[in-house]
Amino acid sequence: MRYKTVIGLNENVVGVLTYIGFWITGILFMLIERNNLFVRFHALQSFLLFLPLSLLIFVLGWIPVAGWLIAEIMGFASMLLLLVLAFKAYRGDKFKIPVIGNIAYRNTYGVQK
Repeated sequence: MRYKTVIGLNENVVGVLTYIGFWITGILFMLIERNNLFVRFHALQSFLLFLPLSLLIFVLGWIPVAGWLIAEIMGFASMLLLLVLAFKAYRGDKFKIPVIGNIAYRNTYGVQK
């Protein structure tokens, strides 16, 4: 059974939306969605994963040649990661990135699973 959220959509659809805008939609849905723990978990995981990754890619982009190449590869890898996480959220999974996912899960649900 899919549960509704504050904005009226199913939680799995909103879980996908938390990843689509990288860390910006993560923050947005952490502020909007106060009751649905599934959405809050995915929003927090999106924020904790993609904000540092975006900053790292930005900094690497300032390094000539090698930095540009590394930034491009990391940008492509982050897009693939976004697609995987969005797909898992749509299926209703609480897929956790090893360290970041555990932090998001603990802060959202209050227990370690």
